[in-house]
Amino acid sequence: MKVVVQRSKQASVTVNGECVGSIEKGLVLLVGITHDDTEADIRWMADKIAGLRIFEDEDGKMNLCVRDIGGDILSVSQFTLYGDCRKGRRPNFIAAARPEQAETVYDTFNEALRSLELRVETGRFGAMMDVSLVNWGPVTLILDSKS
Repeated sequence: MKVVVQRSKQASVTVNGECVGSIEKGLVLLVGITHDDTEADIRWMADKIAGLRIFEDEDGKMNLCVRDIGGDILSVSQFTLYGDCRKGRRPNFIAAARPEQAETVYDTFNEALRSLELRVETGRFGAMMDVSLVNWGPVTLILDSKS
């Protein structure tokens, strides 16, 4: 499981002109699922993100997590995170899980975040989405449950 984490002042996701999810301050997650992701990967990733200290405290140090600031999460499925661009000019997506598997893992991941008392908004799995955000900092990290 790979997740691009972006600290955001506000974000939204739109499908066919309809806003399907939005947050104010918090985290935008672009979530990639691979074939061998397990419950352990889901739990590790949810715990890591919930406790990730990337928000400043009163001294300007990154000591606060999304829960500490009362922030929310916008989670967007992103199979292209498993695109392999090493050969040729067109990405190979063999490492990305098939949609029927990925959707189940993605839904379970979002529920794991919610079980940690986080408000989670989502995009629409498999849809063409427009994601808009104000990257706060900017702060962007890439997490991989396998490394």
